[in-house]
Amino acid sequence: MELVEAPIPTPGPGQAQVKIEAAGVNFIDVYFRIGLYKADLPVTLGQEAAGTVTAIGEGVTEVAVGDRVAYAMTRGSYAEYAVVPSWQLIKIPDHVDTRTAAAAMLQGMTAHYLTHSAFPLKAGDTTLVHAAAGGAGRLIVQMAKMLGARVFGTVSTEEKAALTKAAGCDEVIFYTRQDFVAEVKRLTNGRGVDVIYDSVGQATFPKGLDGLRPRGMMVLFGQSSGAAPPIDPLLLNQKGSLFLTRPTLAHYCANREDLLWRACDVLQWIASGKLEVRIDRTYPLSEAAQAHRDLEGRRTAGKILLIP
Repeated sequence: MELVEAPIPTPGPGQAQVKIEAAGVNFIDVYFRIGLYKADLPVTLGQEAAGTVTAIGEGVTEVAVGDRVAYAMTRGSYAEYAVVPSWQLIKIPDHVDTRTAAAAMLQGMTAHYLTHSAFPLKAGDTTLVHAAAGGAGRLIVQMAKMLGARVFGTVSTEEKAALTKAAGCDEVIFYTRQDFVAEVKRLTNGRGVDVIYDSVGQATFPKGLDGLRPRGMMVLFGQSSGAAPPIDPLLLNQKGSLFLTRPTLAHYCANREDLLWRACDVLQWIASGKLEVRIDRTYPLSEAAQAHRDLEGRRTAGKILLIP
């Protein structure tokens, strides 16, 4: 990654120019950087940010110049300015600061669609959340508890365990020294959990199928340890008529209505104190490479931001 000077982009019809105050760093940025997800090079990374609208194009009605806004799902936020489709911009409530809004968008809406749509949790459900101390993991834990679920979370260290418990996790499992499937079975009296939210992939996915109850669901939404291996669909039958989905945020925020539902829920919960977003650390934009190293090296517990 290189820091370069580029022209300030100009908004076209249906677009707005945003002066970025903070940009989120996510594993999807790593996937684009290493070529797992394809993009024409050179590419500006970054899928979420928050800042101020500085210009609008023809036909824009959702925002006005001067509005504080946040967004996700438009690549190019590792920058001082970005041009974003105006329908994707969300006005930031007065009681939410700009950096928190930047930290909340992608992972917050991801946690929302996972817990409210991909597998809609309800009171009495039991779930396992992998990487529960991470930015997305802690938000999933909090939303699952809002919905009345019993939550187990996997972590690697005592520090991360404390963060996960503070988020409301009922049982913490140390994947570095415990067999997480055996623990899940013990904690559920042999039944297994209703759903697993797995952002880790290769290291957890195959084994995790054994931790589900009959007709349970594996929600594989990331692959921080590497791509999950292919499986024979018959395996889902053999392990209990399981369900498997590999969702992405774009398909759950494909229109303005769904986007407003998820983003406004997340930001209002933050404003009211119902949801906590933990910013682990910030980096100058020039240190984006180090931010990626720290994220990939599992040296973070919470959200990391780039500051232009």
